[in-house]
Amino acid sequence: MRITVLGSAAGGGFPQWNCNCRNCAGVRAGTLRARPRTQSSIFVRPDEGDDGVLFNASPDILEQIRSNPVLQPARALRDSAIAGVVLIDGQVDHATGLFMLRERGTPLPLWCTDPVAEDLSQGNPVLGVLSHYCGVARHPVAIDGSAFEVPGVPDLVFRALALTGKAAPYSPHREHPVAGDNIGITIRDRKSGRSVFYAPGLGAITPPVFDAMANADAVMVDGTFWTDDEMVRLGVSAKRAREIGHLPQSGEGGMIEWLARLPASTRRMLIHINNTNPILDEDSDEHAALRRAGIEACEDGMTIQL
Repeated sequence: MRITVLGSAAGGGFPQWNCNCRNCAGVRAGTLRARPRTQSSIFVRPDEGDDGVLFNASPDILEQIRSNPVLQPARALRDSAIAGVVLIDGQVDHATGLFMLRERGTPLPLWCTDPVAEDLSQGNPVLGVLSHYCGVARHPVAIDGSAFEVPGVPDLVFRALALTGKAAPYSPHREHPVAGDNIGITIRDRKSGRSVFYAPGLGAITPPVFDAMANADAVMVDGTFWTDDEMVRLGVSAKRAREIGHLPQSGEGGMIEWLARLPASTRRMLIHINNTNPILDEDSDEHAALRRAGIEACEDGMTIQL
């Protein structure tokens, strides 16, 4: 399978439009060795064929399509390689890009859990708005590990499981999570047998989640914050990383410790990286620590072949 990283940043992108933290100010001024990033999304295709699956539709989707010609194969007057969209959650930075796909002309094939569909019908009624344009052909995603497929991409098989995390701030169960607010997905290529576990929002690693990670050839997981108190120390939030549904990389029980327990052959990648995270500075001690641990920080435009 071929995975194109369309966007690797957390909500707001990098640099964030209104942020003058060391990272954002430095990349704007050209004094920091770092790469700008759009909001997180990936596009996954089998080894053969043009069509694939878009995971999350960020507000940057139009820029991402322009920057990645694989999404526009130009086989007809109106064309797209996006056979379907799978939403990991209902967060603004993962769902509002659906508005930008409204010119499709036929109902947009969309896979999401029931709680996410509820949130996108009520608290943030994206699906209702799209009903006045292309419409949505919504397919439920089960969280019991049962397989599902996306028509047009027969070589890829998907299995979802519920994650410990947070629903979007507008959700009625933001502070009272329900299973399916946030999911991780194992994507497997039927022909090669290779797989990746994708979870850009991950608040804790439970035994089922670790099993999914350990059984995948690659993992692409939450890289939002370096420390649990990152936003608190900077004075931009009163909440810690774990409180808003993100497992930090450093510290006891952090993502680096968990990734170290995976088989040596597993490719380890972080995605959904917040603009405040010091790993964005390629000359930082934190970035060097990731490299020593054999962990990659995803960048926009990178292609992973499994």
